[in-house]
Amino acid sequence: MAASSRRARRALKSEINVVPFIDVVLVLLIVFMVAAPMMQTGQIKLPEAGQSSQVDVRPMQIQIKDDGADTLSLNDGQGNVSTLSIDELVEAIRAKQVENPALPVVISADKTIKYEAVINVMSRLQKDGIKQVGLLVQQQGGK
Repeated sequence: MAASSRRARRALKSEINVVPFIDVVLVLLIVFMVAAPMMQTGQIKLPEAGQSSQVDVRPMQIQIKDDGADTLSLNDGQGNVSTLSIDELVEAIRAKQVENPALPVVISADKTIKYEAVINVMSRLQKDGIKQVGLLVQQQGGK
């Protein structure tokens, strides 16, 4: 009896054996890696049509030169360029958009212009109800 009392009782471990869990996760990972390329992606097959009657719309271009935003140039998309103040510019754009409400407006500014001047022109146009306003940039590698 003395021998049995000397035997140390095994302490219970309160740990989780994660080795089987890791094995299952790795098997699932391999299954999904093999199956993923075979899955079909959501492709939409659009109907085909003949030549569309899309109109070539040239946007009106506001040019802000490096001398500041006090006087702005407006190219109406048809080659007519005029130098205007911001108030005259808004009225000219509104008059053009009465004829064509979907006519976009782009702002091109010299790269040395302060960012604030461009944002002021954009916010003024948007405040006065001209919604399609964008920025014109030069493509990388262009001159």
